[in-house]
Amino acid sequence: MGPYYVGAIIPVLLTLLVRSTKKEKKRGLPADVGGENGYAIRNYRFTSPVESAWDGITTLAELFEQSCQKYSNRRLLGTRKLIARSVEISGGKSFEKLHLGEYEWISYGKAFESVCHFSSGLVQLGHQRGERAAIFADTREEWFIALQACFRRNITVVTIYASLGEEALCHSFNETEVTTVICGHKELKKVANVSGQLDTVKRIICMDDEFQSDASLVSLVSGSSGWTVTSFLDVEKLGRNNPVNPELPLSADIAVVMYTSGSTGMPKGVMMTHGNILATLSAVMTIVPGLGQDDVYLAYLPLAHILELAAENIMPAIGSSIGYGSPLTLTDTSNKIKKGTKGDATVLMPTLLAAVPAILDRVRDGVRKKIDATGGLPKKLFDLAYSRRLSAINGSWFGAWGLERFLWDLLVFRKVRAILGGRIRFILSGGAPLSADTQRFINICLGAPIGQGYGLTETCAGGTFSEYDDPSVGRVGAPLPCSVVKLIDWPEGGYLISDTPKPRGEIVIGGPNATLGYFKNDEKTSEVYKVDERGTRWFYTGDIGQFHADGCLEIIDRKKDIVKLQHGEYVSLGKVEAALIVSPYVENIMVHADSLYNYCVALVVASQYTLEAWASKQGIQYSDFADLCQKEETLKEVSNSLLKEAKAARLEKFEVPAKIKLLSEAWTPESGLVTAALKLKREVIRKTFSDDLSKLYSS
Repeated sequence: MGPYYVGAIIPVLLTLLVRSTKKEKKRGLPADVGGENGYAIRNYRFTSPVESAWDGITTLAELFEQSCQKYSNRRLLGTRKLIARSVEISGGKSFEKLHLGEYEWISYGKAFESVCHFSSGLVQLGHQRGERAAIFADTREEWFIALQACFRRNITVVTIYASLGEEALCHSFNETEVTTVICGHKELKKVANVSGQLDTVKRIICMDDEFQSDASLVSLVSGSSGWTVTSFLDVEKLGRNNPVNPELPLSADIAVVMYTSGSTGMPKGVMMTHGNILATLSAVMTIVPGLGQDDVYLAYLPLAHILELAAENIMPAIGSSIGYGSPLTLTDTSNKIKKGTKGDATVLMPTLLAAVPAILDRVRDGVRKKIDATGGLPKKLFDLAYSRRLSAINGSWFGAWGLERFLWDLLVFRKVRAILGGRIRFILSGGAPLSADTQRFINICLGAPIGQGYGLTETCAGGTFSEYDDPSVGRVGAPLPCSVVKLIDWPEGGYLISDTPKPRGEIVIGGPNATLGYFKNDEKTSEVYKVDERGTRWFYTGDIGQFHADGCLEIIDRKKDIVKLQHGEYVSLGKVEAALIVSPYVENIMVHADSLYNYCVALVVASQYTLEAWASKQGIQYSDFADLCQKEETLKEVSNSLLKEAKAARLEKFEVPAKIKLLSEAWTPESGLVTAALKLKREVIRKTFSDDLSKLYSS
């Protein structure tokens, strides 16, 4: 055998040797939970759920105060300066464009002063003990300060998505009997529109001073309702001049009533204690290595979502900085960024980022579109670099790190990483399942691991979390140290813990992060929350999962998303959507199944960029994008693409939509068709497109 053959076979032998000798790491271990039959797993590091990672700290108020004392002179909160605002006209529509400057920072010490002053100001303004306050605004510095200020007075904060409609807004305010509303100028207009329907509101605090120049709005709010309207800065000033001692909460006190996004109907208020949230924060601290003062976190997701609220409360505890942005100003090419100026990530250069799958899908699609449009040598170079890195991760090529990795980073991936500032070292993904394709793409291109978590509002985002050194995709990790996760049989759906090779069943989460239940909704609370004989509180998620041999969980279905077809087959709508949304022609998709028929159909929001590029190559003439979506050849092209993805995902024939309707208008939170976390509002979509769905079945 010549030297060439010996040299060629050595890497293969080494790869096989590594694979055969590498022992699978146990990330979760069996847990003894007693009571109801089930297959239970706990975190491998702890024999019992963790409640607090900080000695003597039992509330979020105590944690924040300790952090501010410890890191007094370090920078904590940063907001970009607005240099100019302009309006651009395109296609007959007006688009606001922002020219934003550098980040302006306040220190931990200054932030704590603002929190104390605002807290005292609430008392001077007339907010009474036992009353609740609502924060109704986009994510920003003042949101966080108001939250911490309320905690120092043991005021329960009601959090509401800024994108909620009027009916849901009134329901949330009236159900919790809110007396003080803290909001932005944009949200103040929404509140003013429903002022006659709000029963308990007495005072409004506006985060933007510009409302004071809007005389008609101030007159409408204060005149018709009798509310007092005060600026955020004036409340701070009032408290600075009239300080009041804090009334700190206990661990069992309710910190937040967090209203869900309402994906299945009217939003429900989840009651979270300080102890609940602290348990999740403590657990995450043990999972992400090296968190510390050098980290910079980019905050842009809704603070009314538990994922963002938990993330922003962890950052002060480790001495890091929080820079505020928005989804519309995130990158240099974001919709609201004026051409030639920089997006939030470029200026901030964060090291940590939380994201929902829809955001990461957009990053992936944006990179792919740009590479495909460039073509030629750059595309070939990218494809080669990607395949080499993928081979290394999959273990099919030995030694693809070191010098070669450095060269690919320098030549190819450095430009991709620059999209998010170039320094990202860890991404937390939650809120919905992340496709394996997107997870791997982001892993490779950004060179940073994605910690995919699984949790719910009802468990304070706590449940499971994939560890830093876990290269697998499609799973959500082992139980967090604050949780025990068990599977229970769901015979109706055919999922049993006795299934082989992996136990399957409904996911139930127990531990100190399991919340108290739904505000003023004992019936719904008793349906999905149980307390066992040991005093452990359990939440029944309705999600279906399976445990891998190493103790990691995989989400495979959802009870509510399963529809039985005419001939008895079961279709998991979410599973099919996750498989088909990776088609380059798909911006969003909702699969619909009617039990009276033996097939399903789908509403597909088309990707304008990809479809128009295809039409251009085909020489297809059309008047506008809506016209293109109606053409028979377009429908055929998209259908073939969906069929290809369905085959790749090994979907059964009855799971593949037999007919589709192409839509040209995007589904946004503003349209009411998706939540603020970009989850589908199935019932709203079904009602909105009921005629289209009927035609798909009747044609």
